[in-house]
Amino acid sequence: MKLNTYLLKSALVAALGGLLFGFDTVVIAGANDALRKIYDLTPAMLGFTVASAILGTTLGSILAGMPADKYGRRKSLFALALMYFVTALGCAVAWNWWAFLFFRFVGGLAIGGSSVIGPMYIAEIAPAKARGRLVGMFQFNIVFGILLAYLSNYLVGVSGVGGDEWRWKLGIAALPAAAFFVMLFPIPESPRWLVKRRRVEEAREVLRLTGEENYEADLKEIVTSIDAEHGLADEPLLKWKYRLPIFLAVSIGMFNQLSGINAILYYLNTIFESAGFSKSSGDLQAVAIGATNLIATIIAMSVIDKIGRKTMLLIGSIGTGLSLAGVSWVFSTQAHQSMLVLLLVSFIGFFAFSQGAVIWVYLSEVFPTRVRAKGQSLGSFTHWAMNALISGTFPVIAASSGAAPFMFFAAMMVVQFGVVLAWYPETKGHTLEEMQHKLGIS
Repeated sequence: MKLNTYLLKSALVAALGGLLFGFDTVVIAGANDALRKIYDLTPAMLGFTVASAILGTTLGSILAGMPADKYGRRKSLFALALMYFVTALGCAVAWNWWAFLFFRFVGGLAIGGSSVIGPMYIAEIAPAKARGRLVGMFQFNIVFGILLAYLSNYLVGVSGVGGDEWRWKLGIAALPAAAFFVMLFPIPESPRWLVKRRRVEEAREVLRLTGEENYEADLKEIVTSIDAEHGLADEPLLKWKYRLPIFLAVSIGMFNQLSGINAILYYLNTIFESAGFSKSSGDLQAVAIGATNLIATIIAMSVIDKIGRKTMLLIGSIGTGLSLAGVSWVFSTQAHQSMLVLLLVSFIGFFAFSQGAVIWVYLSEVFPTRVRAKGQSLGSFTHWAMNALISGTFPVIAASSGAAPFMFFAAMMVVQFGVVLAWYPETKGHTLEEMQHKLGIS
């Protein structure tokens, strides 16, 4: 399907929030050692330092639906861009540990908001046949941001900036944040949000500009599904009729983190160090991991609208489970450390192809427009709450047993396979309004 230029540009700009999401999420991996030494952090304190951003992310994800519904998706994206900018500069000039924690927390608010509003905006302007690819651009930018963070950490690390190296690593994110803010000006508001606000004529114009062939019919379907004409554009999420999409959102958010993905990304340098790699070598290996993440995501984007979300999740459950079992074996035997890079590359590849590419697409598809912002906030909140719990406890558990965390993550991927096989519906090729009927929601 050939994409309209206006539609493609709008989706690409909104997806840039994903780049900052990815960059801010893992850039701390290159600063952990310096922070531990400067602030004399214990493993538990280091875990809290990393998790401080995730606590903000958890709060940001559950609150993001409110401004997105009240002020619109576009204005909310502007606010997120400003928060990313302030966070980057704040972390760079942090004068003590508490100041650093505060700015990391604010950055977490921006990440949490991005995880809800970015994919939701793209899903609401995208045609059904290309929705997976377009929302997938958000995930592409997340992993591209992760790669840029690892590459940036490596380049700053070999540039010889001395004791302020960690400040440069964290502060450089202000540049893409400023660019994101400027590029948001030309994009339109979501047509589905406009219909919710009874601005039907504006919604019609957005649908026309984004290249919807039958935009009048699409507009009528959107109006009918939202019931805007009858004053039912908003309603509570916690209703029995929404039990299936709520289950899907909560479970996919939990399993995404129970794979161990973010704990591994946050502590990648530490994992390599514990396996005998040097600091410079660990930074370089992290770049290889980031590149694998990007390549696998590109492959996933090219097939997500063909083979479907459910099939990709099943494939990923098997691949990530086996890879994690292998990592656990390396740490439990204290042998074959050379296999660690290959096993982590395999894990990242399978994750990026499946859970990584699917989660934000799936969350944006399973809720009706009436409650999409609230539902997506719930799914994202679950994702980040699990992230905070796992990343905060990972250093302590890994310090006592290097193999234990990876054994647990592998077991969770077996459980995920069974849940997806039994209960997850396929969403590819259906409009957002058709999914509402498929899930039995009136």
